[in-house]
Formats: sequence, C-alpha cells, structure tokens
Amino acid sequence: MKETPRDARTRVRMMPGAITLNGFIGKDKRSLPEIIAADEVKLQSLNRTATEIAERMKYFVDASFSTFDGKITIEGIYVVETEVTRGYLQCPYSHGGKIRKSTTCLTNTKTGVTVTWTAMNIHLIEDHGFFEGKGSTYRLEPEQLVKALF
Repeated sequence: MKETPRDARTRVRMMPGAITLNGFIGKDKRSLPEIIAADEVKLQSLNRTATEIAERMKYFVDASFSTFDGKITIEGIYVVETEVTRGYLQCPYSHGGKIRKSTTCLTNTKTGVTVTWTAMNIHLIEDHGFFEGKGSTYRLEPEQLVKALF
C-alpha cells in the first residue's frame, strides 16, 4: 500500500527523537498503511478487534491506576501494575489532545504471558489501529495481547 503525504508526515513524527526517544516505527520498513493492514489481518484471524483490545487494556489500567501498593491481582489471574510518569505526549497523528505518560505491566498467570504497554499504545490501537512497527520499543503483537488480555 502506498503511503499518502499525510502518512509520510505522520511517519516523520514517529521517528526516534521526534516525540519519544525511541519513536514508534522501530526497524519496520513497511508503510503505515501496510503495518496497520497486516495487524488487522492478524486480529481478524484471532476474532478480535482493535477496539476490543483497547477497551480491555483500559479496563486493566483503570483497575490498577489507583493502587499505590504496586501490583494488584484482577479477576484472580491478572497481575497488573501501572506506573504514571509526570507529563503528556502528543499523538503522532496530530489530531490534538495529549496522552498521559504511563506504563502498565500485566501478567496473565493462567497463560504465563506478560505484556507491557503505555497509555499512548492504547490510544494508537483504539484510534488508529496501530500496534507500532516491528522492532519498536513498545511494539505490541496482537496475538500476544490476546493471549494476555482474554
């Protein structure tokens, strides 16, 4: 899929140093539409949507956000911890709004899968269907997310 001029501008904002130190693309050479389309195909094979995944991620963040004792066990099998850092980030898609800086780590003790995500990850998945590029620091593989979250 060909990258539009808007996609190209977004890709520049996703590069290391533009918004975050490590950026959102990693070593992925595919266009943004190609990255998103490949993840959408994977989601379809898993019978899940980006919206479902983002909603589940938000559920765990919300449930763990107010605990000051570190980790919390949710639904008896999910060990979750959310750390909030001072400040906000702008979405690389430049549609306005600020995303709070936070990191959540979840371990599903039933499946043994651990995933870590940021508030920006939730936003990018929910609003843009973007799980980040291959090799990115916070790239989230849809299959791993499904194994961890559901």
